[in-house]
Amino acid sequence: MKLAFSTLGVPGLPVPEVLALATAHGYHGVELRAHPEEPVHPGLSPDDRAETAALFKGAGVEVLGIAGYARVAAPGDDGPVLEEIHDLLQLAHDLGAPFVRVFPGADPGRPREEADAVAARRLGTAAEDAASLGVRILLETHDSHRTGADAIRILGPVGHRQVGALWDVMHTWLGGEQPSQTYAALAPHLGYVQVKDISSAEDSTPLPLGAGVLPLTECVDVLSRHGWDGWLCWEYEKRWYESAAPLPGLLDAGRDHLVRLLGEAA
Repeated sequence: MKLAFSTLGVPGLPVPEVLALATAHGYHGVELRAHPEEPVHPGLSPDDRAETAALFKGAGVEVLGIAGYARVAAPGDDGPVLEEIHDLLQLAHDLGAPFVRVFPGADPGRPREEADAVAARRLGTAAEDAASLGVRILLETHDSHRTGADAIRILGPVGHRQVGALWDVMHTWLGGEQPSQTYAALAPHLGYVQVKDISSAEDSTPLPLGAGVLPLTECVDVLSRHGWDGWLCWEYEKRWYESAAPLPGLLDAGRDHLVRLLGEAA
């Protein structure tokens, strides 16, 4: 498996400095948070996109994915959601990223079946766009659909190879799902896995990997046991928790922890 970290952990950091962290601490890739407050977002000019792609290529670091905020199960018209996904797909294509992250975002007050159908319809439509651009859309286990069992209710009906799943280990754990259950649900669709750690269900302040309660050992074990060889991406949510320790000082220990888990699982 290859290791990456998300720029959610280094809010606003310029791309050259992000790449310096990745190369200095032994990470193969970076997940780019696509938001206007970040250096990389869908509003980038063609020249800026080309420059960013060249920086990654020159550093020998991969753009793992573009972490967008489109909510595919949200109420409202399809048009704006599909346009947002298209913009993310185009950015991913221009930067050479294989994946785009989207959220479910269903209204809890609406019938579950209705939200599932809306999300499946939108993802099915966006899949053709994704195919033409050579990018895969990944639905993250998050918010209204936090478990693998939730996500598969959308992904199953879509049934398109350009639409898959992003496994966020915190949300599936909070949803009461065991790693073996999540893997069984998502295996045919799995794009990559976001790892992290927290102290409890009541306190999701990010911690160094291995310092909290999330079942990282079990997750790596089930992935290894099934021969899965994709990406593990550390999503350290520093942007939302100013009091959390700075990510750069944790990167070495985080890499070592994941490498140790991989070695033990093997």
